[in-house]
Amino acid sequence: MALPVNIEDLVRGNTVEWERLEFKQGWNPEDVIHSMCAFANNLHNWGGGYIIVGITEDNGQPVLPPAGLQQNQLDGIQGEIVGLANKVQPNYFPITQPYVLEGQHILVLWCPAGDNRPYTAPSTLGRGAQRHHYIRVGSRSIIARG
Repeated sequence: MALPVNIEDLVRGNTVEWERLEFKQGWNPEDVIHSMCAFANNLHNWGGGYIIVGITEDNGQPVLPPAGLQQNQLDGIQGEIVGLANKVQPNYFPITQPYVLEGQHILVLWCPAGDNRPYTAPSTLGRGAQRHHYIRVGSRSIIARG
């Protein structure tokens, strides 16, 4: 299944508002699970958002050409995403799509608004972590307060 947006438009900011888009230079599961949870909670009812792994950001803007990921990392990362999705409660599964952009491999996670809100995610991936509701405010995924 293809994503419902053109990758070129998405990266260049012509299709989706910046509050719905997060760039990650490399794979960081702890950051990703917090953003997945925040997009699933969909505080502003915008329909979720996108996490693009393999593109560095500078003040919210993508740095191109992409830093990219190694092709042999893509399958493993997608497997880890399934594991992360099982740590979000209730379970939540984003849609992943690998792409080649400007000769570099990137991975796009489409995180639509969840059907079973509110969602929580662990604060860390270690044992005994507290669970929090994460939301997206501006360009940040933060713990909901109050």
